[in-house]
Amino acid sequence: MFELRKAGDRGHADHGWLDSWHTFSFADYYDPAHMGFHALRVINDDRIAAGQGFGTHPHRDMEIITYMLEGELAHKDSMGNGRVIKTGEVQGMSAGTGITHSEFNPSPKNGTHLLQIWIMPHTKNVTPSYGEHTPAKSGNWELVASESGNGGSIIIHQDAKIYVAVVEKDNTLPINIEPQRFGWIQLATGEAEINGTKLSAGDGVAFSGDAAKTLNVRSGSKVLLFDLA
Repeated sequence: MFELRKAGDRGHADHGWLDSWHTFSFADYYDPAHMGFHALRVINDDRIAAGQGFGTHPHRDMEIITYMLEGELAHKDSMGNGRVIKTGEVQGMSAGTGITHSEFNPSPKNGTHLLQIWIMPHTKNVTPSYGEHTPAKSGNWELVASESGNGGSIIIHQDAKIYVAVVEKDNTLPINIEPQRFGWIQLATGEAEINGTKLSAGDGVAFSGDAAKTLNVRSGSKVLLFDLA
């Protein structure tokens, strides 16, 4: 299987301070044909206005990954973590038995652009945890989240791997997902091509492990690859 999810076909919510595009059903956007993809439940493409953000709110039993595309995000949570996440950084939380946190754009004049990703865990009621990872600008895939924590990746409670590639010059990236597994490509910024299909920023592709082998990525692009059971 190979299915394209165009950026413009996503759900959209403009709250003034928050402009959000939903790859899958979320909040007031409901589409029974797009409820998630295997354990991948949410990809929200969020732009937060200067000086605005999400007040303290709860989560539980979800793996929450934030990838900062532009700007900064001030984070505080009930686990005692508090810092400003900057452009290029990846943050992860296992909500487990329950956490509260807030997310705020600390800049008085610049907007923030990020992807927030939710992965459904295979085990509920785990002890909440927090992690961070900053991918290098190598032009190749880098593991940023996994069940194993290999390579300093953020630990998540699911048989899934999340890779990020930051591409500063045109490159061809291999897609090495086993035939019995499934993949999702999310082009965060820039342009790319897969199986003869051109991708623009915000586009996503769902595929079986044997349906895609390479991704041609243009310079100035940031792209995510999800390897899912």
